[in-house]
Amino acid sequence: MSLKRKIALTISIAFSLLFAMVMAVIYMSFNDFRRDEFKERFRQRLEFTSHFISKSKDFEVEAPIFFNENSDNILLNETILIFNSDKELIYSTIKDRNVIWDSALLKELDEKKIIYTEKTVPEIYAALRNINGENYYILTSAFDTNGKSKLEYLKYLLITAYVMSTLLIGFFSYYFMGQFLRPLEDLNTEISEVTAHKLTKQIPVQESNDEINVLAKSFNTMIARLDDVFQSQKDFTASASHEIRTPITRMAFQLENLIKFEEHSPETLSSLKQIQRDVYQLSDLTNSLLLLTKFDKENIQSIYEEVRIDEVIFEAFEAVEKSYPSLKLDFLISEDTSENGLLTISGIHSLLVIVFINLFKNAAVYSDDAEVDVLITETNDQLNVDVISHGNTIPEEEQTKLFEAFMRGNNSQNISGSGLGLRIVKRILEYHGAEIRYTSPAENTNKFAVTFNKQL
Repeated sequence: MSLKRKIALTISIAFSLLFAMVMAVIYMSFNDFRRDEFKERFRQRLEFTSHFISKSKDFEVEAPIFFNENSDNILLNETILIFNSDKELIYSTIKDRNVIWDSALLKELDEKKIIYTEKTVPEIYAALRNINGENYYILTSAFDTNGKSKLEYLKYLLITAYVMSTLLIGFFSYYFMGQFLRPLEDLNTEISEVTAHKLTKQIPVQESNDEINVLAKSFNTMIARLDDVFQSQKDFTASASHEIRTPITRMAFQLENLIKFEEHSPETLSSLKQIQRDVYQLSDLTNSLLLLTKFDKENIQSIYEEVRIDEVIFEAFEAVEKSYPSLKLDFLISEDTSENGLLTISGIHSLLVIVFINLFKNAAVYSDDAEVDVLITETNDQLNVDVISHGNTIPEEEQTKLFEAFMRGNNSQNISGSGLGLRIVKRILEYHGAEIRYTSPAENTNKFAVTFNKQL
């Protein structure tokens, strides 16, 4: 999830939680206000009834007329029960049906004097009053239809306002976050264009001193320092590789002439040939480093050319054969290869030759029979090259580090080498969008599978 969406989502959630709390407080406050208002209307009705009883000369005769005249005075669907001091019902507004009441409520009035409950339906307000020296139990019940209707309307109104406000705040927070973070997105675009060949590119800096411009200035400073270090390293590698090539070439030429003399003892001749192999290895390593300094992973595709993989393999084998004349090559094209296969890929010929030189050298050094098998399988999407040799295999715990720099397994003991060959192989194949995997499909069998994607 992008930073813009995270901030917008956080603001929306925070606002919705806060707004929900405010809505809940409003709803509960209004409910309390409704209850208090209804309770006050009950109290007024009770006082109204008490006043009538106190002024009435013949209560039982005057009560029906009085309550009929004031039936629409205060409460809706009102019911009034009046009991004397002996808790006998002396008046009821309920007509034409049996009157039922809670005797426990009358006993509770003896202690509390006033009782209000909203848990019952309808709500009840009861009081014990002493009027003209007589105790009267007055029970009033009614529905707060008007208040409940207003409360229900308020609930739907608050829910609607909550949903609409949450959607609006989500939309506007996302929109404004996009505006606020646009300079950061522009900065990210500028940074993404910086490559190893564009380290001199500077990020545009505005005159303001906000955090984004401070970040841009720091980035420009870092890029300048990296460019100095990168150029120094690149210049050193190129210069050193170039300067080393000349003496190495002379050494190789002199060794070839020296080996041609037949006056050497077998021990001396063996040592000279070993030195010659080391010189060839050093020469190949130098050439690899020199070629790698010329290319960059991000712009290498612009100089791709059509390369026949079989020609690369034969050229690499000829180069290795100079140092290991006993090495044999068994070259096969799989029957699963597509009929339209041309054995061609897009890449750089010189770098791909280095890949197979290193793989063939490994086969020559570590195989038991000085033989390397190459199997090519081409489909419409991929071209696979399997390089297979027979000898000591690499333990599983070492296979994960096989392509790291200076990695040498247990099977390389007492065998000279730099530990850079497979690392260079992997680096070149990454430049070509290809993959390499090591497996041991059978006992004493080493297999390097190189896969080229033809869709690149």
